[in-house]
Amino acid sequence: MGNAPPDPELLALHTATVRERWTLREIIDGCARHRFRGISPTRGRLVQAGVKEAARATRGSGLTVTALHGGGGFPATERKARQAALDDTRRAIDEAAILEARCLVLAEGTLPGESKDLAGAREMVRDGIGQVLDHARAAGVPLAIEPQHPMVCAGQGCVNTLAQALDLCDELDRGGAALGIAVDVYHVWWDPQLKVQIERAGDRRLLAFQISDWLRSSKDIVADRGMMGDGVIDLPLIRSWMEESGYRGFHEVEILSTSDWWRRDPDEVLATCRVRHQTAC
Repeated sequence: MGNAPPDPELLALHTATVRERWTLREIIDGCARHRFRGISPTRGRLVQAGVKEAARATRGSGLTVTALHGGGGFPATERKARQAALDDTRRAIDEAAILEARCLVLAEGTLPGESKDLAGAREMVRDGIGQVLDHARAAGVPLAIEPQHPMVCAGQGCVNTLAQALDLCDELDRGGAALGIAVDVYHVWWDPQLKVQIERAGDRRLLAFQISDWLRSSKDIVADRGMMGDGVIDLPLIRSWMEESGYRGFHEVEILSTSDWWRRDPDEVLATCRVRHQTAC
């Protein structure tokens, strides 16, 4: 299954891939021009146009909103800050519902302030997700936990493996479909349990699939991602595991690249994404 090219209709774009050069309106137009069928905006991009206008624009362009990215940030040293994160995540859920997004991918959060209590931060993530889950169920918006690479555990996200994310799903949403995972290959490709955990997730928990590549000579763990095919990730193999486990959703290109792709003409970036989706994934 992994040897055949992917369905070109499943190509989607995370707006961060061209965020340095284009507005949200330009990204939507670019997706339509390059025959992307899905788009995955960050909440920061929605500020430019407004949620309702963004919803009208994506629908008018025939785009599926594969995910909205934002909310979370649950760990905090003060109760007031924790409550603010919960309120903001509920707003993010409402925005995802307006966009008819297939899920809300959470930025779950990490060590707050000067804390070194990693276990405590993970408990706050668990508690925060638990407190907004009923709101997500009522809105019909599944929440996706996106494990982050261990090297960004202290500054970006303290859920670092699919196993950790799925343990939270089983604890908070046993038997349900309101909570699942986003599989970002950049963050999880190294995990020796990756295949087993993708199988464990199954179609019910596999909510999003994000693609890019890991460069051997990466200079920035966050913002030096490679275009598919330029690095070491076996993308066809991981895609085959996703498909064999029942995933039938979009393939969302997310390339953060300060020194390369963010400097290029976005039309060139999208055209390259379309080619590489068929030749490297």
